[in-house]
Amino acid sequence: MRGYISIGSNIDKETHIAASLLALEHSFGALTISSVYESEAVGFSGDAFHNLIVGFDSDLEVKSVAKQLRQIELDNGRTRDSQKFSARTLDLDLILYGDLIISDGRLQIPRDEIERYAFVLEPLAEIDPTATHPISGISYSALWEKFDKTNLNQRKL
Repeated sequence: MRGYISIGSNIDKETHIAASLLALEHSFGALTISSVYESEAVGFSGDAFHNLIVGFDSDLEVKSVAKQLRQIELDNGRTRDSQKFSARTLDLDLILYGDLIISDGRLQIPRDEIERYAFVLEPLAEIDPTATHPISGISYSALWEKFDKTNLNQRKL
């Protein structure tokens, strides 16, 4: 199954993103990696984030994938009690997994961030522009094209 992970960091960004890519490759094999985008913190004042999307193939159960992502976050200094809108060493979110549609506590797939945040949608459209959102059926390139870019504070690094 094809999965996509949103990666973000605003604390020691280069170190934690590089470590996450190595750990993800070790867990899932070959990765499709987007460009890195710098964007302002959302929901709080803080240092800018580096964000990217990686695609991977796996036949693991979705909860096993989510558990591995959580462990990689913890291995990179993320604490279990970290708040949603706060600085972080590493944030790994499974945003898509095949055509699954899941709403089970913290596990939400597809993540609504895909359509809400440029730092998720732009790199996703970059690496898989013709894939379609499992609910709307709209391609990621079309979603990015119609995304409101007014006041967009994001740049490709």
